Amino acid sequence: METPPEMSQLSRKEYLAKMRWRYAQRGRDGKSRLLDELCEVCGYDRKYAIKLLGGKFAATKGKVGRKPVYAKEVIAVIKPIWLSSEQPCGKRLKELLPHWLPHFERREGALSNVLRCSVLAASAATLDRLLSPYRSAHPKRWRAPKPGTLIKAQVPVRTDNHDITEPGSIEADSVAHCGGSLLGNLVWSVNLTDIVSQWTQTRAVWNKGQYGVVSAIAHMEAALPFALRSVDIDNGSEFLNWHLKAYLSERKDKPSVHLTRSRPYHKNDNAHIEQKNWTHVRQLIGYDRLGEEACVEALNAVYEDWNLLQNLFCPTMKLKEKRREGGKYHKTYHRAQTPAERLLAWSGLSKDKRAWIKRQQREQDPFELHGRVEVKLRALWKIVRDAIAEDD
Repeated sequence: METPPEMSQLSRKEYLAKMRWRYAQRGRDGKSRLLDELCEVCGYDRKYAIKLLGGKFAATKGKVGRKPVYAKEVIAVIKPIWLSSEQPCGKRLKELLPHWLPHFERREGALSNVLRCSVLAASAATLDRLLSPYRSAHPKRWRAPKPGTLIKAQVPVRTDNHDITEPGSIEADSVAHCGGSLLGNLVWSVNLTDIVSQWTQTRAVWNKGQYGVVSAIAHMEAALPFALRSVDIDNGSEFLNWHLKAYLSERKDKPSVHLTRSRPYHKNDNAHIEQKNWTHVRQLIGYDRLGEEACVEALNAVYEDWNLLQNLFCPTMKLKEKRREGGKYHKTYHRAQTPAERLLAWSGLSKDKRAWIKRQQREQDPFELHGRVEVKLRALWKIVRDAIAEDD
């Protein structure tokens, strides 16, 4: 049975007060009839109506539950410690109280044994509950945001590249030659690839500081046969910094370059460069550690010939269409072409760059390039072996 909509909460309270007085004056039969009336008027269950008229709810005064264990004196001790320790959470506050309490007693006076035991016995959840009324009254002081937080708002997110039809939009990433451990100093490879032509440039840097990475990007940009239009990066600190943003936006003799970033933990947003990290870096160098600074120059010598070999003479596949039929994906690819061929087919390529690519195709011998890469790789690994022998 539902409560009649015309009876408000105030009306029910007044009605119950009158019914309790009548209920106390009746005998067994009279109480039964009053219960029938209350259930019909208010829509209550009979057992609930008995409790209401019996006065069990009305007799309850004050706060329901057990009495508080921790008195105000406990709060008077933990609150100043909590504020002075930069308002830690209960789990951290629980662990720092034994260290701070002797100093608190030295400043404010000795505590009784009962009070000291109560302060130290409070659980992390209890400490959070006792201090919860004061959190809004004592907000934490403003702190500088973590590195990269402010610049993230300045760099828009890009998740696809279907609207890119001309060369000049590149994806960038870095590869660590760490041997399984990022501790200490090591060599990193900075990798750039053009989305349309697949033209790829790679250069080694010592560690991944923002100045070294931007210098590597500037060096690789000078070797590109097209002008930069946009750069898409991940959320690593080597790229997501003000130094790179300034380099791309504050250009005196060149148009500014649009900087975008992928979503965190979404590698497919930068699928092109992730593929080139494997084909142009890992398949060449592997996963061994390059922990000597001399390896940077040796690896850059390798990349000098490796970039020409890959861009001029090694065809790559580009996805033309991808469709789903039932539970399977069907992919169709364009004819395999070298990055140089794709650039030569582009009408926007300048005459100077077109002539340069054709001259490189005529003058460079892929067998000689491959041979030079192998010789320079042996020189690189000799540096690594010599460093290991010295450590032993």
